[in-house]
Amino acid sequence: MQAAMLLEPGRLERIELPEPPDPMAGEALVAVRRVGICGTDFHAYASTQNFFAYPRVLGHELAVEVLELGPGTADGSANGSGAVRVGDTCAVMPYLSCGACTACARGQANCCERIDVLGVTVDGGMRERLVVPVSALYPRPGLSLDQLALVETLGIGMHAVERAEPVPSDTVLIVGTGPIGLAIAQCIRDAVDRVVVSDRSPGRRAFAERTIGLATLAAGPDLHGTLREHLDGDLPTLVFDATGSKASMEAAFELVGAGGKLVLVGHTTGPITFDNPLFHRRELDVRASRNALASEWATVLDRVAGATLDALPWIGRRSSLAAVSDDLPELAAGSGDLVKAIVDIDPGAGPGVDR
Repeated sequence: MQAAMLLEPGRLERIELPEPPDPMAGEALVAVRRVGICGTDFHAYASTQNFFAYPRVLGHELAVEVLELGPGTADGSANGSGAVRVGDTCAVMPYLSCGACTACARGQANCCERIDVLGVTVDGGMRERLVVPVSALYPRPGLSLDQLALVETLGIGMHAVERAEPVPSDTVLIVGTGPIGLAIAQCIRDAVDRVVVSDRSPGRRAFAERTIGLATLAAGPDLHGTLREHLDGDLPTLVFDATGSKASMEAAFELVGAGGKLVLVGHTTGPITFDNPLFHRRELDVRASRNALASEWATVLDRVAGATLDALPWIGRRSSLAAVSDDLPELAAGSGDLVKAIVDIDPGAGPGVDR
């Protein structure tokens, strides 16, 4: 079985893996059909990704086809997201929580104390087949394989919005117009009074304006002044930083108006620092946002099916399992204007899917 494994920083290779074991009770054997490439993969390639260990099969943004269900797992077993049957195409929630720790008991499985994440802490889906818990499968008839593969990114955005607890009167700034920033923008734009996005890249700002119709500002050292001018002297009441940049995250504290909230969605290695007098004077509320919850995935699937969330325009590059070891270094070193690349994996086993 073919797979793409990151053996060490800067060294992604196509390798042969043994076939996965037969699925046990509560598990499913799936054929991987689509894999999204994201910033996590680029950071892992560059050795700047938290929680990552080498060697690792990449891939956590997955669309799969169910080939076999484990014994005692009846065809059509419900898992909280709908009945799962052999032949279904599904999104895969890659966050494998323990279900027993304090965070899980409090309904915060996204930050489980013993969480594993496909493609990060355990081998992911950039291979032809793998075994996953049935509970991680999210079927949705009528959605394409590409739409299913993009659910994970949209879920990150939805969770960030839920963490922020926005109110209709909020003025929102989203720093970073990569996939996560765009996902946040789509998830929040109809819930608040005003949304502005910023990015250093003119190409990405133009893409955001074209696809989501929001005002954009150039990120950088002048953003604070430009933002005040754009908002008639005010600052946003709610700021999301979706860059994963230490410098941007630290600068974001200055962009939040008095009594406002800052949600750090991207993360970086090592500490970040902030000006305590400013933080205290404005009585800021600072929150982290990690992964997503099952309830938020259900909302995302409903909104994708209802065409109020649409990430398909993000896809600007396609690769294959045979080519990704050559393509990923180029993508990781790119200009930054590409929003999303997708790896197409040939069926290879089980009934074919052409969507």
